[in-house]
Amino acid sequence: MALLVHLFCCLLGLGSWVAINGVWVELPLIVPNAPEGWELPSYLTLLIQFANIGPLVVTLTHKFQPGRLQEAPVIYLLLVVGITSCLLLTFLWQETSWVGASRRSTALLALIFFLALVDCTSSVTFLPYMSRLRPDYLTTYFIGEGLSGLMPALIAIGQGVGLVKCLPQNGTMGNETMTVTAQYQAAHFPVWGFFLFLTGMMGTSLVAFIVLNRLPMEQCQIQSVAEQWGVESPMMEDQAANRPGNTRGQRAKRRYTWGERVFIFLILAWVNALTNAVLPAVQTYSCMPYGGQIYHLAATLAAMANPLACGIAMYLPDRSLVSMGILVVTGTAIGCYIMSIAVLSPCPPLVHMIPGGAIIVLCWVLFVGILSYVKVIIGVILRDEGHSALVWCGAVVQLGSMLGALTMFPLVNVYDFFHSGDPCSNNCPL
Repeated sequence: MALLVHLFCCLLGLGSWVAINGVWVELPLIVPNAPEGWELPSYLTLLIQFANIGPLVVTLTHKFQPGRLQEAPVIYLLLVVGITSCLLLTFLWQETSWVGASRRSTALLALIFFLALVDCTSSVTFLPYMSRLRPDYLTTYFIGEGLSGLMPALIAIGQGVGLVKCLPQNGTMGNETMTVTAQYQAAHFPVWGFFLFLTGMMGTSLVAFIVLNRLPMEQCQIQSVAEQWGVESPMMEDQAANRPGNTRGQRAKRRYTWGERVFIFLILAWVNALTNAVLPAVQTYSCMPYGGQIYHLAATLAAMANPLACGIAMYLPDRSLVSMGILVVTGTAIGCYIMSIAVLSPCPPLVHMIPGGAIIVLCWVLFVGILSYVKVIIGVILRDEGHSALVWCGAVVQLGSMLGALTMFPLVNVYDFFHSGDPCSNNCPL
């Protein structure tokens, strides 16, 4: 039974962000068919921020009408909306209509908004729902959340997204010098097939939640309603004591001071701003100067680092705030290196050398892995603080992500602070 519950929790976490992550990795195939062109990612960023109305409503409801909003019905609704939106995208993703004097991907943008609403709201519903289960199940949920980025990335690689073929062409203006241009290769299966895959992933998550929600709670629950209000259950403590990687039964639960809680929430906002918005906005700028293969390798291995870090957190949980601070400083320093490479694009250091590509791939893996570990540990800490703490955990995750996205949007899309290079020709000096 425990293994089944772990599986269902992982599949529930998979449905938390798989839809929007899938849209992001499919953009190289969507953009050529969209009238917005490469402005589409900026529209996607704004839609995700508008979708934060969902977490805001849920958080305010919990704040001013505690106990009125039950997570289970909201999760059912979110997953059904996600499945429906992905299925409609399968048929409508290329449909356009006139908006004023311009043609727009109205169906695509509208359905992406609903997917963003589902995924953003999952942060303040899925996490609080997990508070009724043992702490180790929360870590499994985070593994599934990490897989929500890895699975679409692997499918997109198999699809052949972003593969470039460099073709020689004669120079222009009478110049006989041979030039090389980039031509994106055709995908191995169409975009509608990818959206059908996302529909299946969301459907699997819904089935997992239906089964999880109907399981006898006494077989997988560690804390009762009384414990959520501060009264410990001895039977459940004994059950928890025998779990690997779980020290709840071995020592008294620590109570954090007000200042320590503020520190934890600030760290949570900062880490999510970096991992969900700031650095992803410049990933292409930091990797593409070293070649398309380096970009795909960095994106794939970084996505793998997320669930791996969650697995490590399950067996090596370190709740020390000092250790957490050291890890955050380390991850931030690595992020600063990645950002500096993006700023120097398309001619960063070691651009013509193999070590340059190897270093940027390693930096992306360490950056994602270290800060993913921190996010899981914070989730486990706040889980022990009760249901309300997990609600605010989800709200702060979305707040940090929103602030990061709003900071990067003008730098990338308005002021053109970053510059991309041609994947087939590099004119940087040796």
